[in-house]
Amino acid sequence: MRFPAKDRKDTIRYNPRLSVSNIPPKAYDYIVNGKSAIEWVMERYQVKTDKASGITNDPNLYAQESGKPDYILNLLLSVIAVSVKTVEIVKTLPSLKF
Repeated sequence: MRFPAKDRKDTIRYNPRLSVSNIPPKAYDYIVNGKSAIEWVMERYQVKTDKASGITNDPNLYAQESGKPDYILNLLLSVIAVSVKTVEIVKTLPSLKF
């Protein structure tokens, strides 16, 4: 999963054949561990190989083994939807006064 360009976050290239587009900018306002929830999912669900051990972490294998090949795509779409809705809800909350 990648953005087409650093400054273009309205689209995510899921793989060479599939892209998710029309992502509203406010979806990136929902922050988890210092980055948007969308970017957090994109980072965590990358295929990575540990340099020291040589072990490859491939989340696609879990998706295939569990019989849900679209698991990661559905997760990404859900996080986008939840992020947008959460930002909308938070904006309607009254300000907190101490």
